This record gives sequence, C-alpha cells and structure tokens, in this order.
Amino acid sequence: MSKRRKQSRPAAGTAGGGRAVRQKVKDVFVARPFEGLADEADWIALRELVPAATAPLRLAPELVDKYGDRGVTLATVLPMAWPALTKPDGRIFLGLQRGTQSGDVSRDLALSLLVALETEPGGPVAVPALPGLGPRLQDVLSDGRLDITVREGFEFWLDEESNDADVKASLERANASVFPTVKLAAAAAAYWCRFPEKAHVRWVLSDDEDDALAALSRLAASGGLTLGDGTKFAGMFRAHGLLVPVWDLARERDAGAWEAPLGQFAERYARARTVIDDLDSAERRARQGLLGRQVTLR
Repeated sequence: MSKRRKQSRPAAGTAGGGRAVRQKVKDVFVARPFEGLADEADWIALRELVPAATAPLRLAPELVDKYGDRGVTLATVLPMAWPALTKPDGRIFLGLQRGTQSGDVSRDLALSLLVALETEPGGPVAVPALPGLGPRLQDVLSDGRLDITVREGFEFWLDEESNDADVKASLERANASVFPTVKLAAAAAAYWCRFPEKAHVRWVLSDDEDDALAALSRLAASGGLTLGDGTKFAGMFRAHGLLVPVWDLARERDAGAWEAPLGQFAERYARARTVIDDLDSAERRARQGLLGRQVTLR
C-alpha cells in the first residue's frame, strides 16, 4: 500500500493575483466503470475487443435542455485516438478506445463528451490531461440498449467535404489494423473474429465475476466448456470487472456457423449459474486452472 501523501499547501505569494495553485485531486480506481449502464458488457466489448463499430447515444434530459438534441455517436476509435470529434453540423463522435486519464474510464468519457458539447462545431476538442472530479457516463447519458453497428473500416470518420490529410492518413493506418468481426445473436456481447492464424469467439459475461467464474468452473469440471468438436477453450480475460471467455475456432468457418454452438453453451452456462452449492473438489481444481489462464485488461 502506498504511503499517504501530505496535503499540498499554496506557496507563499500565490493569493491575490499571484500564480494559480493546481489543486490536487485524489484519484480513485473504479473496477467496473460501466456498471449500471444497460449494456455494460457491450460497452466493455467495444472498448477492448471490437476494432471498428459505432452506436448512437442519447444525452440526458438536462443536457438536451442546455445544448439541444445533439447527435452523439459512440465510436470504438477516432482519428489519432482523439477523445472526441465535432462535425461542422454539430454532430459529436465520442471515442471509446483511447488512453486512460484517470482511474475511472466512465468519468474520462463523460468529460470528453461535456467538453465536446462546449466546443464550437467543427473545432478540435481539447480535453484536460487530468479530468478531476465530475460526472460520469451514467450521469450524462439517457441510458438504454446500444444499437451497435460493426463496421469493416473507419470511413464513417469522413464527410464528403473532408480533406484533412492527417485524418486520411490515420484512416489508412486504422483500416489496415481491422480484422473481420461479427456481433453474434446467440448471446449478448458475444463477438466472432478472424485473424490470419485462427478465429475466435469472445463473450463478455454480464454476471458478477465470482458467480461467472463459479459457473465456468462447473462447466470445466464436467467437460462442457468447449463449443464443440475442433474448438478449444483458450482462456479468459478480466476486463473492467467482468470475465471474457475466449474460444479458438476453425478459421475457415464463418461467424454464422457458431451461433448454434454458442447458444447451446449459453444454455449450459445459465444452468450452471443457478447452482448454489459450494464447488466440489474437481470444480475447485478447475477454478484454479481457469485463474491460471486469466489475463487482466485494465
């Protein structure tokens, strides 16, 4: 545990027109920054797993009263990893995959949105390096299910009149990094993707981490953790407080081939979630094995 820092005091001569003193704000790490949002698991998937996607957002009523019903779109990535982008017609794009400023991703994103709302349409959005205290996404959005569009590239960045050479160069680099991705219907926040070597299904589980791990441990002990013949449970991520199991798949089969196997696994997982007994010895060993293959994303 780090030692408590002494409270900073203003230097002599700073009052009454002297140089401003930067107020120190204690940062607090929030393990589940998207908790409370209707689609917490999909927010995490778009933040950590999906290369190119968009979803419209709705401002909270008090912000609509203040700024009007501005069109706001959530985007996985923006040019040069900008935190937000304003269009000349007043539309706003909010970038989700960007460097963390504080210990609370939700607070960082809310600040980016608020600064964009105060920015002249078409102007650059200058977000402070340290956000300080303030509202979170849960405070500035009118929450609801995300209407996600998974995209093949980032052409949505550009309008017909766009001629920014830096943006176009960033677009080319970003498009080169995109891998085929499909949002699956068999389970919420589940995505198929294909890389040069293999394909995967990655599913952000919306359940509490301990409950999800217990259910996965029961399935691992009973041999029910695969998606069928030729598949392999590769391990799991821990992302923003939720678990993300990952399966290795045959690369030549397209996304649709995995809807039924994932749906069957989702049913097994749901049944395992209803078991309230303590894990038995085999399930505890399986749990340790799963933890040994876990990677934490922050």
